[in-house]
Amino acid sequence: MTDWSGYLSLILQGAVVTVQLTVMGSALALVMAFVAGLGRLSRFAGLRWLATAYIEFFRGTSIFVQLFFAYFVLPFAGISLTPLQAGVLALGLNVGAYAAEVVRGAILSIGKEQYEACIALNLSRWQCMRRIIVPQALLVMLPTFGNNAIELLKATSVVSLISLADMTFQANIVRSQTGNTLFPFATILILYFAFAMIITFSIRALERRMARGLDGVRN
Repeated sequence: MTDWSGYLSLILQGAVVTVQLTVMGSALALVMAFVAGLGRLSRFAGLRWLATAYIEFFRGTSIFVQLFFAYFVLPFAGISLTPLQAGVLALGLNVGAYAAEVVRGAILSIGKEQYEACIALNLSRWQCMRRIIVPQALLVMLPTFGNNAIELLKATSVVSLISLADMTFQANIVRSQTGNTLFPFATILILYFAFAMIITFSIRALERRMARGLDGVRN
């Protein structure tokens, strides 16, 4: 009799790796989103060019190629990454490029009067962005950031191509050992959905909390 509890444990071990990839990849994507998004709004042409080049490159090339480049090509330049590190790097940079446009669009959506108020208060450009513009724009960014995080979660399955034992990799192991397709893939389907719902509800809770905070400031 097949020990299904043992196979389930194997898939759950892969789920831990998937969560690690999602959390660390999302953190890197968030940093890159703000760096590149604000870079595109910079007064300096060099920064705008670098931010645009990063965004267009990672949006215009395949995540598979980016992952293979990070894991197989970078070692030739003396940069050797573990499968987990390569996965986090590729996923974070890829999703960060899409999120950067969210940051840029949200900041541009803030009304001109907010900038005029900053000038009236004699705030520097940095103080204006940090205290006035970004807190308001962040509320606009959050729903799309949630979507980006879910897309990153689903994209973690590509790391199985470099033999990182995430959920998809472990599900394939179970399938090859048991000949059963339904159990492993139904299990990871449910797990992916559960993780996506956790992200969705977390973002909605954060939205409500931030909206209350901004309402308090406005009142």
